[in-house]
Amino acid sequence: MVYLVDTNVLIHLSDRRDPHHPIVRAALRKLRRDGHQLQISPQNCAEFWNVATRPAEHNGLGLTPVDADRALKLIERLFPVLSDNPSVYSEWRRLVVDFEVSGVQIHDTRLVAMMKTNGITHILTFNRSDFARYAQIGIVAADPATV
Repeated sequence: MVYLVDTNVLIHLSDRRDPHHPIVRAALRKLRRDGHQLQISPQNCAEFWNVATRPAEHNGLGLTPVDADRALKLIERLFPVLSDNPSVYSEWRRLVVDFEVSGVQIHDTRLVAMMKTNGITHILTFNRSDFARYAQIGIVAADPATV
């Protein structure tokens, strides 16, 4: 099975001082050991860059662009990046209307659109509630602490 890895998991993975770091590492090891594939989307990369380069006092990692580049290159080596294609937009557009999505939740909906167009049903995330509405269309949100 393929899992999309949510950005919050990537953030916790990239900061060894983060209290969730060991949980993420254990979850990723277990999923790989069990034969699952782990992938990310271009959106995850953009979101990671946003948080990585945001100042720590504004809930970011405070990395320089050079350090963020180094961290993202490592992430890209660990997780294949799915290709963006025009059908993702069409699916996202349908989902935001069908589920009446508004505000910042549109970003999670785009991840769901990427999943649907690539036949992915599982997402590894600390924010399971953000994806709960999509259970009815076959999206399963798995918490790294419980995989």
